[in-house]
Amino acid sequence: MEQVLRFEAHAFGRPYHAARVRIPARARDTELHTHADFHEFMGVVSGRGEHLLTTGVAQLRAGDVVLVRPSDRHAVRGSAPDGLEFVNVAFPSSLWQGFLDLTRTSRGPISVHRPDAIPVFEHALARFQDAPTTYDLLRFWTDLLDLLVPHDTGGPGVPDWLAKACTAMRAEENLRGGVPRLLRLAGVSAAHLSRTMQAAYGVTPTAFVTDLRLEHAASLLAATSTSISGIATRCGFSSQSYFTRCFTTAHALTPSEFRHRSQRAFVP
Repeated sequence: MEQVLRFEAHAFGRPYHAARVRIPARARDTELHTHADFHEFMGVVSGRGEHLLTTGVAQLRAGDVVLVRPSDRHAVRGSAPDGLEFVNVAFPSSLWQGFLDLTRTSRGPISVHRPDAIPVFEHALARFQDAPTTYDLLRFWTDLLDLLVPHDTGGPGVPDWLAKACTAMRAEENLRGGVPRLLRLAGVSAAHLSRTMQAAYGVTPTAFVTDLRLEHAASLLAATSTSISGIATRCGFSSQSYFTRCFTTAHALTPSEFRHRSQRAFVP
């Protein structure tokens, strides 16, 4: 029978869960399961095995890194002669999606061979043994994606002035300044900024700023107890009601609902 696993049943109030898993060659497959509300990274430390998915069977070897999503029905088995050993790091999907939005990282599947990533898993496992914090989870993500994601800060054809201005806009004081602040940081005319941003990113300056504000708001909702009205102000929205409309349109959840789903895994 297929299992549906929930994050809080394993993390017990901690921001992530990490474990070393050993599956002997002659052991039964792990039970087929899905995740209700969390993603996990598997880092294969030694041996060989198979990742059983509804789309087929993927071979696993030492050095492989695999992202497992809630939509993935999967199980794992060890192969002869030594079986399989991997470090598993699981974390709430809501925080992971917020991190991807904040860093503008692809949401696609990840399955790569990167032996140099295994120390990152070992460090996350070691930190998990000693009262881990959300910062430890962020460190795991940034260290891992630094190895897995190609370094491309702006994409082909993005002028340096635009890339620098867009990066600077992530600062909270600049977010509150909105498009006028973006214009000052870019040092170009409004028409030139609009044309260049459309060509480089496919969005208007207004849409870009709104998107950054919503990303920052999601991070604050998930990680702080700041009031919703306070978050609206910090992110540069003119009113709480306008913030709520924008956020609900973007996430299909009200800010209060988003906060509840994001933080429930951290309540013992």
